[in-house]
Amino acid sequence: MAKDYSRTERVGQQYQREIATILQQEIKDPRVSMVTVSSVEVSRDLAYAKVFVTFFHDDEEQVKTSLKVLNDAAGFVRSLLGKRVRARIVPALRFVHDPSLNEGIRMSRLVDEAIQRDRSKNKDD
Repeated sequence: MAKDYSRTERVGQQYQREIATILQQEIKDPRVSMVTVSSVEVSRDLAYAKVFVTFFHDDEEQVKTSLKVLNDAAGFVRSLLGKRVRARIVPALRFVHDPSLNEGIRMSRLVDEAIQRDRSKNKDD
């Protein structure tokens, strides 16, 4: 039997699409570049949303600066979200860095290096 999706998951997916569009089109701050919304967790009462974002750059200082800018602009993003989504309650937004993309790239790079070492080792034998 197929899994039924809860209302909070459906709302979170809708918010994810809309917030990604807002960040791409409306946020003009140069400190926030190449940002991707990886997921949105919405509380059960739909009053709070944790927005997980990834950045193209993985410099710790740039990530902190970008997160600060996004959290400072959360009210602006929330107001635009309220205009785009028909909902009685628009959640308070909190932006959080999601390191899973960069960690996946790092793990993939390590696997590729291990394969290269094995191939070069087998050629020497």
